Amino acid sequence: MFAELIIFLPTIVLGIMLFFSFIVAPITFKSLNEENARIFIRKIFPYYYNVNLTICLIATLCFVLIKNYSLNFYLILSTTILFGISSFILMPLINKFRDNKEDTKFKYSHLISVIINFIQIVFLLLIIF
Repeated sequence: MFAELIIFLPTIVLGIMLFFSFIVAPITFKSLNEENARIFIRKIFPYYYNVNLTICLIATLCFVLIKNYSLNFYLILSTTILFGISSFILMPLINKFRDNKEDTKFKYSHLISVIINFIQIVFLLLIIF
């Protein structure tokens, strides 16, 4: 059962990430004015990060339970840690920089979050395939 979960759970996370990146975010910014889009994104991002963090944590624990410390274990562990960093460190910084109109810091920190998201997608693809 745990062996199946270590592929199934990363697949779920990848699906969530792709759906959010290519459907939810673009439609939000095309459909809502900037103020409402910002409010919506700030409400949904904590769920996005924490749901994915939880699923990745469960997948990581499945690897530990079956004592599988292969490359895939380290990829899912890294993905899990990156979700934690994004949720609890980077996202609050991005919001703070935006609120304080620190545009350069906002753009830099947002770029870091996009790079992290891309790295996580690559890691998940490596696990699945």
